[in-house]
Amino acid sequence: MSKKVAFLQGNEACALGALYAGCRFFAGYPITPSTEVAEVMAKELPKVGGAFIQMEDEIAAMAAVIGASLTGIKSLTATSGPGFSLKQENLGYACITEVPCVIINVMRGGPSTGMPTGPSQSDVMQAKWGTHGDHPAICLVPASVQELFTETVRAFNLAEKYRTPVTVMPDEIVGHMRERIVFPEPGELPVINRTAPSVSPQSYQPYDTSFGDIPPLAAFGSGYRFHVTGLNKAQDGFPTTRADIVQAEEERQVRKIENAVDDIVTYEEYLLDDAEVVVIAFGSIARSARYAVNAARKNGIKAGLFRIITYWPFPDRQIRALAERAKAVIVPEMNLGMTVHEVRRCVEGRVPVSGIFRVDGEPISPNEIFARIQEVR
Repeated sequence: MSKKVAFLQGNEACALGALYAGCRFFAGYPITPSTEVAEVMAKELPKVGGAFIQMEDEIAAMAAVIGASLTGIKSLTATSGPGFSLKQENLGYACITEVPCVIINVMRGGPSTGMPTGPSQSDVMQAKWGTHGDHPAICLVPASVQELFTETVRAFNLAEKYRTPVTVMPDEIVGHMRERIVFPEPGELPVINRTAPSVSPQSYQPYDTSFGDIPPLAAFGSGYRFHVTGLNKAQDGFPTTRADIVQAEEERQVRKIENAVDDIVTYEEYLLDDAEVVVIAFGSIARSARYAVNAARKNGIKAGLFRIITYWPFPDRQIRALAERAKAVIVPEMNLGMTVHEVRRCVEGRVPVSGIFRVDGEPISPNEIFARIQEVR
């Protein structure tokens, strides 16, 4: 039997990926250029017994998603730059309470309202450092319509498996482009659900580390009663100011992600075996970079592409290994220099790193990248 094929917009594929993963609740607020995610969820969720709520603002949308997830329902919200900024306080709450949920942020120009219809890649640092305090971060940056579907599925899997919020951050070009997509059959892609408690309601503690760094999570309404607070807490969920407990608890939350980087971090390597010039890119600009690398190869230049798919945790080890054999690294990105600093941190001076930056609402063209390859070869 042939698989279903469609010609879809990226945002539409994202919503359908969420449904495939088992998402049954969406709370959001219309904002360009992510609104199509909400539109599809509003149409499709009632068909599968789910619920859609248009909230009064972005802060409330994030709060509703957290509440729904605590009842055991896979939950989603979608936004863009200004809305992502508004979500940060409650996103920090989801981090400290370890509530699995997925946030789609279709990146547009900024700061503030910036350029609502123009593409950008300037929210990637906010995905990790947007809230105050120390907490883990998982952020995925798909580069195609097909990948936006599959990475949304993976985002739910990671959220459920590691009991943490996960952000999916396509730039506006990926969110609004239309491409052919092949739908996976039910069961073809893995779908992970959170670990339920194996103890009785009377014995359950929501942050019981005797089960490891990722405690099982009960659902409100299932017979389990437990306390949830944004304060530092003990294993029973109630607030504490004991220094040893607070220190251990915060370190555990970060450690559960740091110890799983091999499971979480994904990337694509293209023509890197003998590459002397390495282009590191993500999202739609990785498509320009691939074209530029092909042009360089036709002109006798040994160039290759390292495409970031998981932005956080950052692929430190892989980039460090590339720096051992490359002569130059180029980082094109639609901001004024964010990823380039992470790359420089990884390579630690082993190889020259230069960036190509644009924030004018236009994508970085293959010709711009090819010209820089010729300069640094």
